[in-house]
Amino acid sequence: MSLTFTPLHPVLAAECAGVDIGEPITARTADEIEDAMDRYAVLVFRRGTPLTTEQQLAFTKSLGELEPPYRKIQPEEGVRLDNPALSDISNLAPGDKILPRDDRKRLFAIIGNQLWHSDSSYKTIPARYSALCAHVIPPEGGDTEFADMRAAWDTLEPRLKEKVKDLVTEHSRIFSKGALGFNFTEQELKDFAPVRQPLVRIHPGSGRHSLFLSSHAGRIVGWPVPEALMLLRELTEHATQRELVYRHKWRVGDLVMWDNQATMHRVRSFDDMKYPRDLRRTTLTTGAPAIPMSKQGGARQHAEDQHSGAITTATQ
Repeated sequence: MSLTFTPLHPVLAAECAGVDIGEPITARTADEIEDAMDRYAVLVFRRGTPLTTEQQLAFTKSLGELEPPYRKIQPEEGVRLDNPALSDISNLAPGDKILPRDDRKRLFAIIGNQLWHSDSSYKTIPARYSALCAHVIPPEGGDTEFADMRAAWDTLEPRLKEKVKDLVTEHSRIFSKGALGFNFTEQELKDFAPVRQPLVRIHPGSGRHSLFLSSHAGRIVGWPVPEALMLLRELTEHATQRELVYRHKWRVGDLVMWDNQATMHRVRSFDDMKYPRDLRRTTLTTGAPAIPMSKQGGARQHAEDQHSGAITTATQ
């Protein structure tokens, strides 16, 4: 049976049928999925039953290399999932208890993920695909929105294209979560030191220009901070216009995969003090920095020398 792709939005996203991603897939099927990702940027696989950890890891690895482990903010009661390759995108502590309102993981992820972002843009080597599987869904709210950064570039005014095409930004979780008032430890300030990313990049699969935006972007190299933040806000408002955004309403068993090189996303709010929401993510790496390591040193050293300044910058 051949794969079929049914568009879910005029600009991006399609539902994929004709494959059971819980079973090993062939190289030909993997190629078809990658081709569809280059076209649609977001693919929805509806199964009705969540993938096991082993199934999700096997499917994701059939499409590329997993990201290596990295520093995460964990619930104060400890880690809930038993495999570090899975990111716990939930409001749950061990024992599947709902996180307290002031839990640092809740504030960092459940609240922070409501900002538009691109996964791992705060890493020197950013993310390629993210694959998120739904295990428990609240009765209302908790949808995920996706915005197409290639369409955002295509519809940008010529004067802005010329203005931004060669700019370099600095990304850090200090900027995104700091803007919400999140308090970092001294060690976290070092671990989350900014990295540099191009503001515009060429999407490798489609060959199209793509804006590299994220709430993690908090500076533009060589620009005063207020001017940089205003331009980034202007670009984000443009890129997240309703006509460029697909909103996914989750069902248990859904696996949604998106290309971080072509999209931004955010979760919508839900009553996380009342209802559990349990989704689990695997993430593929692009395998190479978007900006060479030799040009990264300035950003990291500046952050390590001026921790308090970094937080001030993020919250302006």
